[in-house]
Amino acid sequence: MLICLTASHKNADFTALETLSTADAAQLPTAFAAHPAVDGAVVISTCNRFEVYLDVQTDKDAAEAAGIAQTAAADALGFHHPEALEPLTDVRAAEHLFSVAAGLESVVIGEGEIAGQVRRALSSAQEAGTTSPHLERLFQRASETQRGIKNRTGIGEAGRSIVRLALDLASARVDLADARVLLVGTGRFAGISLAELRRRGAKSVEVWSPSGRGNGFARSHAIGHVDGRDAALAAATADVIVTCTSADGFVVDAELLTAGRQQLAATHAFPGSAARDHDASGCPMRLLTAGASIADAHRATTTAPLGCPVHAGGATAVAECPVEHGRAAQLVIDMGMPRNVDPDVATVHGVELLDLETIRLHAPLEHLTATEDARGLVRKAARRFERGTAERQVGPAIAALRQHVEEAMEAELERIAKRGSEAERKAAEQALRHFAGVLLHKPTVRARELAAEGRHDDFLSAIDALYGIDDVA
Repeated sequence: MLICLTASHKNADFTALETLSTADAAQLPTAFAAHPAVDGAVVISTCNRFEVYLDVQTDKDAAEAAGIAQTAAADALGFHHPEALEPLTDVRAAEHLFSVAAGLESVVIGEGEIAGQVRRALSSAQEAGTTSPHLERLFQRASETQRGIKNRTGIGEAGRSIVRLALDLASARVDLADARVLLVGTGRFAGISLAELRRRGAKSVEVWSPSGRGNGFARSHAIGHVDGRDAALAAATADVIVTCTSADGFVVDAELLTAGRQQLAATHAFPGSAARDHDASGCPMRLLTAGASIADAHRATTTAPLGCPVHAGGATAVAECPVEHGRAAQLVIDMGMPRNVDPDVATVHGVELLDLETIRLHAPLEHLTATEDARGLVRKAARRFERGTAERQVGPAIAALRQHVEEAMEAELERIAKRGSEAERKAAEQALRHFAGVLLHKPTVRARELAAEGRHDDFLSAIDALYGIDDVA
């Protein structure tokens, strides 16, 4: 029996998804397949979704199969509440996967990334050796269905994604073309985010990698690189911070932003500070507006005056500071799952946090006609898959029945061969083979009909009762 255990933005809260996202997706198929009743396992883990597809051995009902799957989940995940994963069986599981692959279950209907994530989930399971023929067919049909929907409906025609939605929301708050952007992370989502930032005209983008891979990413994408030692200053100076790393803990928090602001305050003078005589050519804040890197600005002065009232959090001292700060607010976009940004950044003066929970609330309404057309195609594809699966279940029984009839026919032909002329023997053989085909046609058709109705056991019982055919596994 095919079982899907699913948790997504539609049926689970953000905390549960965040907990599930910390599991090692590469090892999970093997962990699930270790259960004695599981023949195969494929895991899909994304920022808004955790799903495992299992090929389960059971002659029980759907509830029994779901119980086996949830026990396997508890063992594989160390998850104390496997009931948070909703079980779907057989055709419902197939329809769900086809819908997921087509982007119909995404935060942004029709998003493009999920189809690739589904394909990569199958590849990971193949590499781990945890697939089964049933799961292979299921995921192949999912990809075929996704391509058909993409070609026949308007779903996803603009290549919409959660990254695009997040930056659309950011564009309403900040002019990205003039903004200093700090990209935190170097993975696939970082590449997508950078492409979307450039599409919106962003010219000043630097990357910081908490894992130390930023330099290579910066070179390959022709952007600036921020050394980890300058991360706080870079974070404080950026107009927009976009985080998309796979780090286990928070990489941006209030402490980081505050420390960066204190460093930034020490790089320029204001009334009452020890450094009074800096000009436009020597002020690091001026250098920033001229396009210098954060590290250049940090090294441009050795003065260490008292903290700037603005960057220290005082909102009343803007008029007293001779430096043009040029920013009323700072936007932090957290694309990580689990979270990359500590919610405490919202307590820092002038900072606005845009995380996945907030982004979901702004997801656009579905394009109703295109979405309904796509869902219709998904339902048809799921029924075809179910029929194909059912026919495969009765396939061995049909083959056994054919073998039984053919053996009886060969025995009769052997008997006929002992008498009559050659022409008579050939005529008899032709007649018998035609009769055998006619005799088998109706049972074969009926077997497939019963299988499509979920009654393949009726066919197995019938050929056992009539012909003693019982070993058809």
